[in-house]
Amino acid sequence: MKPKSKILIIAGSDSSGGAGIQADIKTVTSLGSYAMTAITAVTSQNTLGVYSIHPIPIGEISNQIEYTVKDISPQAVKIGMLHSKKVAKCVYNLINKFKFKKIILDPVMVSTSGKKLIDKECINFIKSKLIKKVNLITPNIPEAEILSNVKINNPEDMVEAIKKIKLLGAKNILLKGAHLNTNEIYDLFSHGKNLYKFKNKKISTNSTHGTGCSLSSAIATNYACGKSLKNSCYSAIKYVNHAIKTAPNYGNGNGPINHLSSIRLNKIK
Repeated sequence: MKPKSKILIIAGSDSSGGAGIQADIKTVTSLGSYAMTAITAVTSQNTLGVYSIHPIPIGEISNQIEYTVKDISPQAVKIGMLHSKKVAKCVYNLINKFKFKKIILDPVMVSTSGKKLIDKECINFIKSKLIKKVNLITPNIPEAEILSNVKINNPEDMVEAIKKIKLLGAKNILLKGAHLNTNEIYDLFSHGKNLYKFKNKKISTNSTHGTGCSLSSAIATNYACGKSLKNSCYSAIKYVNHAIKTAPNYGNGNGPINHLSSIRLNKIK
């Protein structure tokens, strides 16, 4: 089959394959589309934690995006780990230059294992500049707390955080609620004046490494294929939930999800 769409992913690399660029490529490919990449940093990590971060030079990040886009134009862009203001500013300038129509921002700030992945200057740049340029931002609870300065303990707090993030200039927000101590997960999607709730039963598992990366890449893929943002989020949440349920249980910590869960392979004779 031919790819349904072309997605440019701007994010960091995860040596263990569960998150970052590796999870993004697997997600986009499993959903039938073509993944292109610009790597912002190389990390040494596994399911137990992140051990080192090696930033890619700004000029090389710019080259990856420039040379890719000039040859193969993406129908959507997914932005993940930016880690520094210089990287965020580089990406911001290239967004202005190429005028991408569909951009999904996953504001990666802390790894699943608790490692900080971004500096304060970068956070401020995202809040003041980058957030206004994207079609959708997909923070989890800790990220939303940083963006909004609201302590989130329940769904009502999530609504308040969304209001604060909208004041920063965010067009659309998907606030992921998995970090709340509840039996069900409430993901809130803010679109214009409307607020939608996606409710799912919480799955008891340690296989959650890379869920945010995978979700945002799935949204970008669905969006590039012509779905509305709301339906793109809904379908992406279903994809990630099924990938969690069928996780391969790799590693001794927070293991990866099963990105192949959406693929049905035909036997080759």
